[in-house]
Amino acid sequence: MQGLEMPSPEWIALAVIQALIMIGLAPLATGFTRVLRAKMHSRKGPGLLQDYRDIAKLLRRQEVAPNPSGLVFKVMPFVLISTMLLIGMALPTVTNSSPFPIAGDVITDIYLFAIFRFFFSLSGLDSGSVYAGVGSSRELTLGVLVEPILMLAIFTMALSAGTFDLGYISTYMATETWAVPGAVLLAGVACAFAVFIEMGKLPFDSAEAEQELQEGPLTEYSGSGFALVKLALGLKQLVVAQLFLAIFIPFGKAAELTFSALLVATPILFAKLFMVFLIAGVIENSVARTRFLKTHHLTSVGFGIAVLGFIFYLIGL
Repeated sequence: MQGLEMPSPEWIALAVIQALIMIGLAPLATGFTRVLRAKMHSRKGPGLLQDYRDIAKLLRRQEVAPNPSGLVFKVMPFVLISTMLLIGMALPTVTNSSPFPIAGDVITDIYLFAIFRFFFSLSGLDSGSVYAGVGSSRELTLGVLVEPILMLAIFTMALSAGTFDLGYISTYMATETWAVPGAVLLAGVACAFAVFIEMGKLPFDSAEAEQELQEGPLTEYSGSGFALVKLALGLKQLVVAQLFLAIFIPFGKAAELTFSALLVATPILFAKLFMVFLIAGVIENSVARTRFLKTHHLTSVGFGIAVLGFIFYLIGL
């Protein structure tokens, strides 16, 4: 069922269900982040379900597009949702095998992440807003700094497992003896660093100034389009977190596709996700925001760790 073979209906159903669960839990994940931030700042803050209410409110509002905007501005929310759902279907979250291996290749997933960032940034330029254009430029710059770290860390793991298939990599990490444990550990640290940035955390994004920094390209969005993009950004946080868990912490998953095995594996997955978002939130709210022009100093450390992990793989450590 791995590789390019067409998955069975049961696996396709699992892929669709886990993608739908991810999109349903995305506002809960971002809501948990907001609650944790408020508690650490000693203020009341929004409720855990506030993001659901925000999205529902936006979906009822009229969508208005600026006059200079074109096709990219209109289709961007759907592209963002589609790319993240496709990756979400392919991730081996509760099983060692990828339920949708057609999109379970790490190179394919990296391209899907690149498409997400490309349309997110291009929509700001397409809106005709100078302010949104500045946000797009910032997003692209951050992508240039972060994506090589993520790619090198994942490629190191793919080479260690001897395959670019996510299901095989997850199975290798969970069931085989690591041939190069030093490379695996360094790649894990580098990947965690990249995932932290991709989740939009401080010091790389300002938690209380999203429209100025992290979501600058969304300045001209409103109504249902804005709701879909907010949902897609929350979904991306879940997807990158589960990508890290699938590769580096693939333990406690179902060995076979049965209801009882999935019933045990699902709470374990939720517990791991809770810990990822808790740790990321604590770190985020324990540091100060850095100047964007100094970001490359921090990302160079992550890239150095990723390169060191690749060197460890080459020398067999």
